[in-house]
Amino acid sequence: MADLHDAPLASLDAVLAYRLLALRAAVFVVEQECAYLDADGRDLEAGAVQLWIEADGEVIATTRLLWDAPGRARIGRVATAAAHRRRGHAEALLRHALHLAGAAEVVLDAQSYLQGWYERFGFAVTGPEFLDDGIAHVPMARAAGQDGDGADLSGSSGH
Repeated sequence: MADLHDAPLASLDAVLAYRLLALRAAVFVVEQECAYLDADGRDLEAGAVQLWIEADGEVIATTRLLWDAPGRARIGRVATAAAHRRRGHAEALLRHALHLAGAAEVVLDAQSYLQGWYERFGFAVTGPEFLDDGIAHVPMARAAGQDGDGADLSGSSGH
């Protein structure tokens, strides 16, 4: 059985924090061959939340929710262990992150091939495609006033 959790990094014990960072390194640094400094300081910012899914004591998926500014959240570092992909774990993490963000605007930099997947959750492309560590990405945002399913919470019809 898989369990979803969320907490600030500083509240995690060292072993769990290590497992989260190890999964991110396995996916981004090793599998995708992106040599970058994952420890960018943002995980320790006020309001930053780590989200993860555990199954049988193993961290199998993770992401983080940051705050770029009041009312503007950022989702990043979405990673799922190769053996656990295509089982809805990334979707569960994304929905939970959007729930935690509430009605705030949420931004992210999506790998371009995942653009359509993020659009399912109310995200739209906000700028041109760019390369990040040699991988094509697009900036995306989900407007303020939507719930985790992309539904409008502002009370307006959108017209």
